[in-house]
Amino acid sequence: MRSGRGPWLRLLLLAACFLLGLVLGQVLSARVSADTARELTEYLNGYFSLQSPPEPSAKTVASALVVYFRYPVLAFLLGFASVGAALLPVVTVAYGFFLSFSVCCFTAAFGHDGVLLALAVFGLRCLVTLPCYFAVAVPALEKSVGLASLSLEKSGRPVPPTYGRTWWLRFGAVCGVLIAGVLTELLVSPGLLNWVLRLIFK
Repeated sequence: MRSGRGPWLRLLLLAACFLLGLVLGQVLSARVSADTARELTEYLNGYFSLQSPPEPSAKTVASALVVYFRYPVLAFLLGFASVGAALLPVVTVAYGFFLSFSVCCFTAAFGHDGVLLALAVFGLRCLVTLPCYFAVAVPALEKSVGLASLSLEKSGRPVPPTYGRTWWLRFGAVCGVLIAGVLTELLVSPGLLNWVLRLIFK
């Protein structure tokens, strides 16, 4: 029974950390200066002035790969270290914070239109990366806690965590989904963002 509840408890813990990050991002984004909002407006005006969305380049592909893979891969790697038991909740808070802060910057600069703009920029990304992150982070937290218990246990013989076929297949599936998300963003998001910008700046 306890083992059956374990994954759900870890999911709830990480979800609470993510929610905390969202709240912190909203609170701190209220301090965004008018200069920051103006710079964001000028950048998007410059993007909108282009006749067509920019073609994907090596730089944009690399940037998209980093954006999509950074948190899931970090969670995966922390599953191999005892310190992951402490760092995974911190990383999850940071994930929620930076996402919330970025979205709130758009709303601060453009008001209600900023919500639509944020959906165009972050919608697909979040739809793909959030489930992938938690799919990796929940079992990674279990592994890192198991490793931490090995160093903290003074008596008995705690069983070290194993990284079996399911662990690797899960990560492979997550990588496949993330790659599909990257390709979709590179092909779809520029046109979608351009359409939203035309609605805002019409």
